[in-house]
Amino acid sequence: MTPKIVIVGSCMIDFTCFSPRLPKPGETIVGTKFERKYGGKGGNQCITAAKLGGSTALIASLGSESFAQEYLEILKKENVDTSHVKIQKDKHSGIAHITVTEDGENSIVIVLGANESLTPEHVDSAVDVIKSASVLLCQFEIPLETTLHALKLHRGHGFSIINGAPALKNFDPEILKLSDLFCVNETEAEVTTGIQPVNLSNIQQVADKLLAMGCNAIILTLGPLGAVYASKANRNVTRIPVTKVHPVDTTGAGDAFLGALAYFKAYHSHLAMDECIRRACVVATQSVLKFGTHASFPSRSDLPADLFM
Repeated sequence: MTPKIVIVGSCMIDFTCFSPRLPKPGETIVGTKFERKYGGKGGNQCITAAKLGGSTALIASLGSESFAQEYLEILKKENVDTSHVKIQKDKHSGIAHITVTEDGENSIVIVLGANESLTPEHVDSAVDVIKSASVLLCQFEIPLETTLHALKLHRGHGFSIINGAPALKNFDPEILKLSDLFCVNETEAEVTTGIQPVNLSNIQQVADKLLAMGCNAIILTLGPLGAVYASKANRNVTRIPVTKVHPVDTTGAGDAFLGALAYFKAYHSHLAMDECIRRACVVATQSVLKFGTHASFPSRSDLPADLFM
């Protein structure tokens, strides 16, 4: 079966420490537990879409250590097409060093490792898969030239989403023009636009700036405040609220949102964008109620049936 959702992106091995709070600079604090998990924005978004029942393919780059083999097994178990996941000899997989506090906040340091070896040539080898995708989803955790190349190959063949994370200040505006949708959270929006702080009072200004930079449509995710959407066709922001919950771990919530959004755009393309966003918010909200990334992403059976009508 041809994958309907293709993700060109990163895989990371997550090393997570749980602690009462984030340490101050130069301070050592005693944490409560440690976990090794599998993440990275590309892998996370792909697994979310797969768990919702989407037919997915991941174009990515892993290292040559045992963690990479474990990650491949996890992807295969979720029925992700891994035929374009390349093992890089003599490189370590990308790693994320994560600290999660008792109130669910997190701070993350990433080392890209094998993700830096995901080249435009690698993407070329998957050209048929990319061109046949209903939805292409990319992020900024791999070389930008590779993301740009994937967008060029997919242009005119389906719907493309760029997740501008991790945030970059000055990048090729071609990326914004070639993608159908650009999605960032508040912090990423601050870096991308230079507007600080980003909040509900100036959200229209932020949207206007992003559209002026070349975006065709934008989503700003606002955590517990939901998300806002604007496009060249309708520049006035539409806010989509979410149900209030008490989060236990917000790691990966943005990825759950994007993987779900790709799923709804691929399988329910008749729905209005704000309805796709609302449904993706439901999936993301569900993900913050459990620890970790993959383990916290809900399966279709965990969600209300009317989400898939």
